[in-house]
Amino acid sequence: MRVLITGGAGFVGSHVADVLADRGHVPVLVDSLLPKAHGGRAPGWSERHGLLRVDVRDGDLLADALAGVDVVCHQAAMVGHGLDPADAPEYVQHNDYGTAVLLAAMHAAGVGRLVLASSMVVYGEGRYRCPAHGVVRPGRRLEEDVAAGRFEPRCPRCGADLEPGLVPEDAPFDPRSSYAATKAAQEYLASAWARQAGGEVWALRYHNVYGPRMPRDTPYAGVASLFRSALERGEAPTVLEDGRQRRDFVHVSDVAVANALAVETLGVAGALIAVNICSGEPHTVGELATRLAAACGGPPPQVIGGARPGDVRHVVADPTNARRLLGFRARVPFADGVAGFATDPLRAPAALAGP
Repeated sequence: MRVLITGGAGFVGSHVADVLADRGHVPVLVDSLLPKAHGGRAPGWSERHGLLRVDVRDGDLLADALAGVDVVCHQAAMVGHGLDPADAPEYVQHNDYGTAVLLAAMHAAGVGRLVLASSMVVYGEGRYRCPAHGVVRPGRRLEEDVAAGRFEPRCPRCGADLEPGLVPEDAPFDPRSSYAATKAAQEYLASAWARQAGGEVWALRYHNVYGPRMPRDTPYAGVASLFRSALERGEAPTVLEDGRQRRDFVHVSDVAVANALAVETLGVAGALIAVNICSGEPHTVGELATRLAAACGGPPPQVIGGARPGDVRHVVADPTNARRLLGFRARVPFADGVAGFATDPLRAPAALAGP
């Protein structure tokens, strides 16, 4: 199949292109090469496939790129925590307006299948169970609790400590940042497009993706990259809260395979199907920092307390539907992936990449 990959020069998109090509497909890469992400030029790993410089907000250029395409794999997005409300217009422009333009161009070109890069951030907090009240949604984190070192969510009905569990795809949306809100909106836009156009959508909700080609030394990078960047500077990685916050870390090579499986698997006409792309195995942020520091031969992490506005305590996903619907199972063990990440090639920060 001929597969258009938006954001094809990026961290995940470039791996998806490699996997699709290895499986006999023809990837067509488009990327706007945002200066803050790429320094305005394509990374070397794009040379294998070629790259069209296309901004997904430009419908005319998209129309040319969509010629002969069977499936679109939409990875392009402005990423990051998105805490500053001043950034909201830019997030919406790139992520939501860009997605709307892409969907309109797909409809005009007669392309009816979409694989959408979504995110676990749409959930906000993970799934919790109260011993007395069953599954509950914790209230917002209080500044006074964080300041006092009380990080665990409590039952909104009785105040008891909650037990974290695995988040299923039918958990309600509760985005906590501008970025998270735009990822939720992308799913809504794609779902409406599927209903209106009879299209098929797989929405892959990535959990904490890490691995080679990850951007470094940038506020848009993930926590694994921030830790490694600190270690390369000879500094101890700094861990917020008490380091016991649980996440689901999934290697980028597994995420790329999940995209290929979604490309190769028919969905349901007129519907969006969401699946968690994850390992299903909880690991703490402190464990990640400790293992990575040891692998890099650097100083042990410093746990500094506090939390950023919008941070959540625990998010670990239920992998059942990805296995059942796509045949996807994460293969890279956490220990092996983190050990490899200590020396994986990363994408240079934009300031070093040049104009």
